[in-house]
Amino acid sequence: MLPPVDLRPPFNISRTSHLRLNVADLAESRKFYTTVLGLVVSDEDESTVYLRGLAEACHHSLVLEQSPDGGTARRIGFRVFFDEDLDEAYRYFRERGLPAEWVEMPHQGRTLHVSDPIGTPLELCATMSTRPRLHINFEQYQGAHAQRLDHFQLLVPDVYELCAFYGELGFRNSEYLEHGDELIGAFMYRKGTCLDLAIVPGDGPSLHHFAYTVSESHDIFTACDFAGILGYGDGVERGPGRHGPGGMLFSYLRDPDGHRVEVFNSHYQTIDIETEPVRWDATSVSTNARWGLPALEKWYFEASAFVDVPLKSPAIPPSPMTLEKFLSSPQPR
Repeated sequence: MLPPVDLRPPFNISRTSHLRLNVADLAESRKFYTTVLGLVVSDEDESTVYLRGLAEACHHSLVLEQSPDGGTARRIGFRVFFDEDLDEAYRYFRERGLPAEWVEMPHQGRTLHVSDPIGTPLELCATMSTRPRLHINFEQYQGAHAQRLDHFQLLVPDVYELCAFYGELGFRNSEYLEHGDELIGAFMYRKGTCLDLAIVPGDGPSLHHFAYTVSESHDIFTACDFAGILGYGDGVERGPGRHGPGGMLFSYLRDPDGHRVEVFNSHYQTIDIETEPVRWDATSVSTNARWGLPALEKWYFEASAFVDVPLKSPAIPPSPMTLEKFLSSPQPR
């Protein structure tokens, strides 16, 4: 069911690092991420805001860029361990006929722009300027005081194909969803927790969501409360709830441009190589664990498109149990 994983990959991606989003109203987006999530501003100018979580020392994990293409995503970023890994990555992508070019990016060391086989725009860097961690500066806390960026989830036309590609780059699976002989969800990681990149079927490549950790379960409710207080209550899209795969508590919010961000209370460890990935049968598990209603249809199908990257649909369209289907179907008494 799962493609093989290269435990000695050609270059060493170490973790999810950062992402770049286009927003229509920079001031409004800044307000959302600082007052609802509680991210802190590292730097800003008239067209760009660089944000980080309270436990993050590196300069940014989220970059907001003013653009008429607000609501689209620019790139997702990964860190590599050594600077020479960037040279190996450049050769790897070029040898496979995939885009790879060197770019200059503020507050980062050497940076490489590449794309995976379905066109997902990636940004790789080995170093970034730093700022003080603020996780014990309690007097500065706002909103949910999000701690660190944890993972991305992509909608993709072929889960197995992309799972195989990232397996070549050393991404291991912590859990996976299958339906019959079809792989319909891969939860992959490079750092020592269970997720850096989730891959599920849909029109893609597109960014379903990105996720920040919080320290306490009640911080998830705080994010929802502040969203409601500050006028973003309609954007509390799903939860609070508990995931089936993963088991963590979560809530999903939509920012002023419709980008989806998750806040959740972290993961279990997956450091040891003898740990087997957990299989979930999609016919017997929803994305909730034991309790809670299914998600709205839009949660499954809406996502942020990447700029100038064409979308491709899965050969078999996904048909999840949505809240709309659940409410329209006969329920046992």
